[in-house]
Amino acid sequence: MKITERTIGEVTFLDLSGKIVLGAGDAALRDEVGRVIAAGSRKVVLNLGGVSYMDSAGLGELVRCHSRMSQAGGSIKLLNLTKRVNELLVITKLVTVFESFESEAEAAVSF
Repeated sequence: MKITERTIGEVTFLDLSGKIVLGAGDAALRDEVGRVIAAGSRKVVLNLGGVSYMDSAGLGELVRCHSRMSQAGGSIKLLNLTKRVNELLVITKLVTVFESFESEAEAAVSF
């Protein structure tokens, strides 16, 4: 998985591409969100538009990142959910945990 970081105002966008799966994908996400929290970012948007596949470990890591950010006093929002990822969030009822958006502008002003 590849993660690209960019900042617009106070909001940090993490553009994810590839697979979020047990092993490399979930570990990369964990490490990057941990680094962003350590750097002081509290408003983070995960752009999942480039995520081609996510397994249960990937879903678990999303929840873990959400919890870590909440404990740090911030929040994580999701952007550009693919059909497959959206279906996973609906089936697992995680759609009630995460706010998701279709445009960067909407996500940025939601904080």
